[in-house]
Amino acid sequence: METLFSMLVGILFAGSIYLLLSRKLVRILLGIAILGNAVNLLIFTAGRLTRDVPPIIPVNNYLPLEATANPLPQALVLTAIVISFSFLAFFLVLGYRAYQELGTDDLLEMRVAEPKEHYEPPLGY
Repeated sequence: METLFSMLVGILFAGSIYLLLSRKLVRILLGIAILGNAVNLLIFTAGRLTRDVPPIIPVNNYLPLEATANPLPQALVLTAIVISFSFLAFFLVLGYRAYQELGTDDLLEMRVAEPKEHYEPPLGY
């Protein structure tokens, strides 16, 4: 099962990097969302998938008697989901505002801060 999830993580990483290298802003935002999901699945898979035994230690023991599920990757993934959702919501609003202001979602056409004429830098001060 972990091999299947590892292959899925690799596919998600490859797809997200392909989308992140695009010129369109919507594809980049989708790449960010897929990258967040790939990282979450990677953390969850690295924490070993055991779902049969809950992460509970008996009352008079300091260590569990049998193999238990690791609650730390689950807590990390839950926190990462909330953070990546807020990050994506911020970028969606920022991208929509940039589209309203500039009228395009092509990154090469959004370069309004750079002058179109190429001036030489000053040679002395």
